[in-house]
Amino acid sequence: MNKKIELLAPGGDVEAIKAGIIAGANAVYCGLVNFNARNRASNLSFDDLPGILRLAHEHDCKVFLTLNVVILEQEIAGLIKVLNKLVNSKIDGIIVQDLGVFNLVKKHFPTLDIHASTQLTTHNEGQIKFLAKIGASRLNLSRELNIHEIKSLTAVAHQQGLLSEVFVHGALCVAFSGQCYSSSVSVGNSGNRGSCSQACRDEYEITETGNQYPLNLKDNSAYFDLPALVDAGVDSLKVEGRIKNAHYVYTVIDTWRKQIDTFEQSGQLQNDDTNLHRVFNRSFTNSFLKGDLTKDMFIDSPRDYSLKHAIKESQVVLVKDIAQVKKDHYQQKNNLGDALVEKIKDLSTAKQSISLSFSGKLDQPLSLTIIIGDKEKTHVLETKSTLSAAQQLPINQSVLEKCFKNFAFNHFDISDFNCTGLHENLILPFKELTTLKNQATLLLTQLAKITPPVTVPKLVHHKKIIDKPSLSILIADVKDLYLADLSNADVYFKLPESLKKGCNKHIDILVNNPRLIPWFPAVLIGKDYDESIRILEQVRPKRIVSNNTGIAYKAFEMGIEWIAGPFLNTTNSYALLTLQEELSCAGAFISNEINRIQIKKIARPDNFKLIYSIYHPILLMTSRQCFFQRTVGCEKPSIEDGCMLKCEKSTTITNTSGVSFAVDKQKGGYPSIYNNEQFLNLDIVNDLGDLFDEFFIDLTDIGSGSKAEPDKAQLITQFENSLNGDENAQQNLHQMVELSTRNQYRKGL
Repeated sequence: MNKKIELLAPGGDVEAIKAGIIAGANAVYCGLVNFNARNRASNLSFDDLPGILRLAHEHDCKVFLTLNVVILEQEIAGLIKVLNKLVNSKIDGIIVQDLGVFNLVKKHFPTLDIHASTQLTTHNEGQIKFLAKIGASRLNLSRELNIHEIKSLTAVAHQQGLLSEVFVHGALCVAFSGQCYSSSVSVGNSGNRGSCSQACRDEYEITETGNQYPLNLKDNSAYFDLPALVDAGVDSLKVEGRIKNAHYVYTVIDTWRKQIDTFEQSGQLQNDDTNLHRVFNRSFTNSFLKGDLTKDMFIDSPRDYSLKHAIKESQVVLVKDIAQVKKDHYQQKNNLGDALVEKIKDLSTAKQSISLSFSGKLDQPLSLTIIIGDKEKTHVLETKSTLSAAQQLPINQSVLEKCFKNFAFNHFDISDFNCTGLHENLILPFKELTTLKNQATLLLTQLAKITPPVTVPKLVHHKKIIDKPSLSILIADVKDLYLADLSNADVYFKLPESLKKGCNKHIDILVNNPRLIPWFPAVLIGKDYDESIRILEQVRPKRIVSNNTGIAYKAFEMGIEWIAGPFLNTTNSYALLTLQEELSCAGAFISNEINRIQIKKIARPDNFKLIYSIYHPILLMTSRQCFFQRTVGCEKPSIEDGCMLKCEKSTTITNTSGVSFAVDKQKGGYPSIYNNEQFLNLDIVNDLGDLFDEFFIDLTDIGSGSKAEPDKAQLITQFENSLNGDENAQQNLHQMVELSTRNQYRKGL
């Protein structure tokens, strides 16, 4: 093994970060209290950061900060304050989900290294090219990918000058990251805001296959797949666990560190993964990596499996023997904890203390003596100009304390501030004091230069492209083509997530019906991405809607007008600017997760269309796994290539509160779960009709909630009448759509 591979540890609090560092992590990732996707972790304050950076860098360990949530418009000012601090902090990178943050950093904070979060659902070549273009330096590949896909995409990343990062241990989401809205819809806690309530771990009424936790995946562990990951060229092995404790982090990172070191030195693997089983786990699987998606990936309990594993491995059956195994198990866990306490007891993340001593007299420079710690290091700096007699406002201790108030960006605690060596009634140009402070800051923080605070100009709210909002509709089946003749609405045609290689079915549909506007889904992996590109190249439509930035990148290259779909999670003006300025995007759907006030604050870019969906099935989650193996059952032992193209099962699952959800699988689609209610929001037409160019309705038969199928022609008529101000039409729509909600529009994020 020639290449050094990075081991990246989670750090939910200071103790966990210390544990990761001392266990041998090459880097740790952690979050501040705001703007990060694990708000159940303890997280850090800015006061914690300098000490953590110092400790980590002393141990040759990098620190990456998570800013990996979607950002609301009213939060931009606060985000800028954070970035202004980070840019001078020696942070090694920031992890980002929101496309707007890419725009802000690229323009105003170019020295910050941006890592694309797993929440960006990166799984195809075009997405990697897009991320390279908007300023990413590394990307976290989707956890659902197999090793062959990882190897192929890592090669593309390297061609684009990006590093690749793969999750190798810890909890697995059953849904594609960034494409799960179950928590947001069900309890108002959005996974895209770090508030996931883990509905996939919930208990449900027993299914036909006898499972109470039909969505609960085992934990991920690629511990014995290290050679394959090295062969794939992966740059960073990432361990999940920012809500896990220091004991967990130390044990997992220490075990992985020894595995990597052994393989680097000998080309062999350690066969013992015992310690991984001694800390919290839900049993382990590497099935995503192997591409072998069976029901064995699931486990019918979200609770800690470590003790059950110990009992199973011991093969004991007698009560007294089981009691002894249990005692030994907890003793071994305690031993690991004791080892951690001993190793980190002398690690300090406290700020270093410094003393500042000023001296000077008439016609001599002002001198600053800096003593770090207990006389560990002493530095002396002088001004270029000399002190002169003061006519008024002389330099004194009060002036100097005010000037050095936020000295070195609060990296240090000033233990002593001494001006006894400074003669009275002397003056110096104020810019000289600023220069002296900056020189001292550069010296102490070892920065190449200081980046002054950035003030981002206020964005202009540009006018709409058209005065009156129009209606657009989405269909997914040729049997609904007649609907295009009933209205002047734009008609989008939803393409499937899986396409048969070399099949021209959808090309023919689009060529023979040029009015149809292709609608590309959020997830397109491997051949399905390639076939989608072939559709673009063969049809060359005038316009498309894409929920996938990889397809958007190709459309941009081909000069095809494109609209950003609703699953790109657009929640702020700067995200719109990223799409427009980097990929010539012509318009975007605004996220249905945000409320009226949050939407109203968004500033439209010039000559840019804004669209909002007022009627659609509410997607909770989409998965590469099969939802039917553990609900209604399936005779296939694992998911096959033909499952995506052929299967069209459906069922429901009901949680312990009695709420049912539609489990749906369309031909050519991924298994998905939908809310029992449809989204129907007519309020926005009255509230914000002047903001939007287009209101959209989804007339596909996917995830129809109550399974009642309203007359689609009548729906179009009533929605058009509603846009024209007909109050009766609104009443009619509420009667036609019996189970509906607009809670997200009321609650927001």
